[in-house]
Amino acid sequence: MSLLSVLLQAAAPAGGNYGMLIMMALVFVVFYFFMIRPQSKRQKEIKKQRDAMKAGDSVVTSGGIYGKVKDVKETTVTIEIADNVRIKVDKNSVFATPEDIQAPAK
Repeated sequence: MSLLSVLLQAAAPAGGNYGMLIMMALVFVVFYFFMIRPQSKRQKEIKKQRDAMKAGDSVVTSGGIYGKVKDVKETTVTIEIADNVRIKVDKNSVFATPEDIQAPAK
């Protein structure tokens, strides 16, 4: 045996396999609380806003088009983006705008 292998065996703690399992569990817990959980909470909030959408709400599409909701169907939303200019978009591509952020002035 070489001196290096003797030193490595002496430095390894007994039951080293459990340490690796605990470390993997800690990594999973950190990923869950810092990445998975906040994202799922955000997705639930967006779904709740889409379900509560009604005519007259200010929205922005995923393409960056601001407008007001005129009609809400099961899977589509009709948005008025200018006077007498209406577009129909998929409901999943529409986000409610916060009250302090409104469409740019004309």
